Amino acid sequence: MSADRLTARILVIRERREALREVLGRILGPESRFVWEIGSGHGHFLAAYAKSHPGEVCVGIDIASDRVARADRKRERALLGNLHFIRADAEDFLASMPDGARFTAVFILFPDPWPKRRHHKNRVINPGFLTAAAAAALPGAGLYFRTDHEPYFRETEAAIRGHADWAVAAAAAWPFEEPTVFQKRAERHFSLEAKRC
Repeated sequence: MSADRLTARILVIRERREALREVLGRILGPESRFVWEIGSGHGHFLAAYAKSHPGEVCVGIDIASDRVARADRKRERALLGNLHFIRADAEDFLASMPDGARFTAVFILFPDPWPKRRHHKNRVINPGFLTAAAAAALPGAGLYFRTDHEPYFRETEAAIRGHADWAVAAAAAWPFEEPTVFQKRAERHFSLEAKRC
């Protein structure tokens, strides 16, 4: 990549994160605690969670603006003032959070497995994400991962087990069940819970 293209890319990322900081500043204060969903799609899971947990602030992110718009309509119809949907990717979100804000749980449900080896770099769960997420998590925060793609599940499990900031929890009841569209379509799925050390 040429120096000019790299500079342009850095500027785009900086502008995107500054805009996201403004949005998050309206939702989260510097000491906020919240539940986070990465890849919230049309918002089915997080809307059900927010309705069931009215005392918790819930923030869902997705990279597709049409999905965020549909999720927002769902939030508005349900009158859920504790629920917010934002167009963002996980890396930008973590880099733009207000200082002192921390998540208490993060749900990553049926993310794109990027099954081709050359695309694995696009997967959400990787060592860099786990480090950044740990810095934004309260001690004891839960990371809840679910997929129907067994190779992705095994690689995610290995990545989390190999990371000093996270510990895979013993099998326990999933903290909140609301089947996603993908879960309803899947013949089987794999679930993992980890805790921030």
